[in-house]
Amino acid sequence: MTAEPAPLSASPAPAGRSRHAVTFVLITVFLDMVGFGIIMPVLPELIETVGHVGIDRAAYIGGWMFASFSLAQFVFAPLMGNLADRYGRRPMLLLAILGLGLDFLLSAWAPTLFWLFVGRILAGVCGSSWIIASAYIADVTAPDDRARAYGMMGAAFGLGFVVGPAIGGILGGLGPRVPFYVAAGVSLVNLMYGIFVLTESLPAEKRRAFEWWRANPFGAFKVFSTYPGVLPLVLVMGVFFFSTSVYPAIWSFWGIAKFGWSELTVGLTLAAFGIVTSLCQALLTGPAEQKLGAQGAALLGLVCSALACLAYGFAGGLVAVLLLILLHGPEGFVHPILTSILTKRVPEDAQGELQGGISAVTNVAMLFGTLFYAMIFAHFWAEARDWRSTDVAYFVAAGMVAVTGLLFWFVTRSERRAA
Repeated sequence: MTAEPAPLSASPAPAGRSRHAVTFVLITVFLDMVGFGIIMPVLPELIETVGHVGIDRAAYIGGWMFASFSLAQFVFAPLMGNLADRYGRRPMLLLAILGLGLDFLLSAWAPTLFWLFVGRILAGVCGSSWIIASAYIADVTAPDDRARAYGMMGAAFGLGFVVGPAIGGILGGLGPRVPFYVAAGVSLVNLMYGIFVLTESLPAEKRRAFEWWRANPFGAFKVFSTYPGVLPLVLVMGVFFFSTSVYPAIWSFWGIAKFGWSELTVGLTLAAFGIVTSLCQALLTGPAEQKLGAQGAALLGLVCSALACLAYGFAGGLVAVLLLILLHGPEGFVHPILTSILTKRVPEDAQGELQGGISAVTNVAMLFGTLFYAMIFAHFWAEARDWRSTDVAYFVAAGMVAVTGLLFWFVTRSERRAA
């Protein structure tokens, strides 16, 4: 049975269909992350091939590519979030999905490093699907149910990394560009699915006028200060994303340099990480919050994150890495719980703005973080060095995660005392 596609300005979904909204959003996040995860195992080889460089230099270039992606998201995420508050979630979400599909096609074709950078920037500009998806979830779920809903969204994110990197590792054997074409196909299929089934979640009467001062990243920082209790938690989230950006910055390069992993092995380790993270977020986020409270569950995640990050630096092989991924799983509590807390501190007509602002903060954190850790890796693994190590970046990151935990504890303690 076929359905007629809804227009871009479709009215909000009837009550009978609204129960399917979260399901579709989770599928969207899942498919987008499949498309993104497919390219991770082959990116080092593609950079080496196109740029004619070694693995240490490729890691350095890869850090700048991730930084360009994060910079583009930092600049454009608040704009997309505010446009979603003005024109609705549906048109902006479909636009973001289309942009990602075009980016993957561009990256598959890229003959030089310049065009790979252009593709990463385009992905950052249009990579706001999860921002709008977060606002969509805030529209259709009660405040007390959002931690669980965001945990499910994180699980969809993680499952995308189960399927995507595994496929990318297999397809990488056919050439480093093949996974990009497949990722483009996944994104465009997702776009067609959305055109037919996605309904609007934000009623016209709840939309607000677009204001440029709110739609730039620095305007978003100013907006944070107008809502009590938001700015300190956003700072915690920013430090957390800076600390954990060590993984997108160097994981593939680290595995290849330290253990001699193939593209398939890189993909399988990322898939294992996705399985553990998704199970923790889907099955344990809600129970952990009920048992320990939001603050306790987030602190548990931060402690596990710091210990796992430190231990990666001492890992001696693939088995040790897989065991550490199990310890790493509770880190998945941190983002959904912090996001849930923040959504309760802003009005309903500012959820898109909040998500865009959070994205701006997290992306500028990842911008500097990926550069920081890529430079550490490239410096300590350079062939000209007398003493070389692939692990220094993980030791530094573990210390930064510990700082995040202390900062979060201090912020929540101060709030409890003030209350």
